[in-house]
Amino acid sequence: MGTSSPEMAAALLLVMAALAGVAAGGDIVHQDDEAPKIPGCSNDFVLVKVQTWVNNREDGEFVGVGARFGPTIESKEKHANRTGLLLADPIDCCDPPTQKVAGDVLLVQRGNCKFTKKAKNAEAAGASAIIIINHVHELYKMVCDRNETDLDINIPAVLLPKDAGNDLQKLLTRGKVSVQLYSPDRPLVDTAEVFLWLMAVGTILCASYWSAWSAREAVIEQEKLLKDGHESSLNLEAGGSSGMVDINMTSAILFVVIASCFLIMLYKLMSHWFVELLVVIFCIGGVEGLQTCLVALLSRWFKPAAESFVKVPFFGAVSYLTIAVCPFCIVFAVIWAVYRRMTYAWIGQDILGIALIVTVIQIVRIPNLKVGSVLLSCSFLYDIFWVFISKMWFHESVMIVVARGDKTDEDGVPMLLKIPRMFDPWGGFSIIGFGDILLPGLLIAFALRYDWAAKKTLQSGYFLWSMVAYGSGLMITYVALNLMDGHGQPALLYIVPFTLGTFIALGRKRGELRNLWTRGQPERVCTHMHMQPSPKDTNCDAVSS
Repeated sequence: MGTSSPEMAAALLLVMAALAGVAAGGDIVHQDDEAPKIPGCSNDFVLVKVQTWVNNREDGEFVGVGARFGPTIESKEKHANRTGLLLADPIDCCDPPTQKVAGDVLLVQRGNCKFTKKAKNAEAAGASAIIIINHVHELYKMVCDRNETDLDINIPAVLLPKDAGNDLQKLLTRGKVSVQLYSPDRPLVDTAEVFLWLMAVGTILCASYWSAWSAREAVIEQEKLLKDGHESSLNLEAGGSSGMVDINMTSAILFVVIASCFLIMLYKLMSHWFVELLVVIFCIGGVEGLQTCLVALLSRWFKPAAESFVKVPFFGAVSYLTIAVCPFCIVFAVIWAVYRRMTYAWIGQDILGIALIVTVIQIVRIPNLKVGSVLLSCSFLYDIFWVFISKMWFHESVMIVVARGDKTDEDGVPMLLKIPRMFDPWGGFSIIGFGDILLPGLLIAFALRYDWAAKKTLQSGYFLWSMVAYGSGLMITYVALNLMDGHGQPALLYIVPFTLGTFIALGRKRGELRNLWTRGQPERVCTHMHMQPSPKDTNCDAVSS
């Protein structure tokens, strides 16, 4: 309650930025360089839809994975054949089937022999495809041995997880079952990515203007105190930047180190109870952010309530408007937490997340371009390492595993903005980590504060071009995401060079790079002579310090 504390903002910044990286709603194509590739066994692993009909009435749909061997699975539903399904006898299909198979799909159990032998026996019996039921609830890559040479298999093979395979087997007891196997491609661009792009850019836009407005109000108040000659003007730090946190060089470096430790902790301890803990942390931050945003918006219409305060135990002086708004924010967060597994819960998560990001950008500030460059450069390396290089030690991308919540029964950790992929046959979500908005947002907010302090126009300033650079970098991220068949991409890999590079290039071209790099403020001639500055203090910034 009350004004957001700088310590809480810094803590939330750490938690959110530990999850930077864009991922789609699950990979449908997987190119595994470790699995052996030999002639006749070189397919990419693809997810496969198994649509079923019972007695000519459409029934459930299951998802499996295609084998390394055999022909590629049809990608168009309208071109995929609908054929009957038979339970193999023997059920493991390690020996030739005893029943007559005339172009049907054979359903077999895993075990007792190689996948390739099962497929050969099914093909020899006349089957058009083979579906293998795994003995565990996960999917498994069906590969070939390196010493296998006779791999002329001409029917597709699909592996289903144990629960899906057992359900499919039960359908056979209800009547005649037919199936259709196909692996649809993702659309090149989904509307979810467009809306997510607008959401990220809009969040930074709102947060930057709020940050710049607060800074300008602080400067106006500071100049008023100087004009009036109040003794309180000597304590400008308390009056001008109350409740704000300026990042320094040390904290910029430590920030990424601690964020890496936090990410490893998430990866190692990821479980149901740990996700519940993250949900609680997210709700606390979401309540704080939503309350701060609502109070700022409503204070214009309810000024008396915003300027009247009462002492609350543990929280100090709190405005009546804050007391009125806080219960709504708490109820909103609790309702989201309770119903977060519902299909529409992403709306509440995005509202809480955006409010939290906007609040943190308004409170946490980059003082100059040097600190911003260090912070974003370290984050750039951090993102690349935990998305790509971490596979060398952990055999999987730590960042993507944590973001998707692969080790839990959840759809992922809550520190993400997400939108369902509405026109994707595979469903899922397009997501973006909070850090991919927050970290560049800190630099862009600094750009707008500098522009306003220097009285620059939109075109002659840095904010407009930083926003264009950020939007372009995020757009390139989604292009790369689609070109990589949905594999997670480190967004900062594209955003940081665009945003930071544009800022530095413009500063150098305009001859303002030195001032941006060290001071972070335009030089202003001091018009207040009440404080009698020494001869070396020739500008307002020197007097203020």
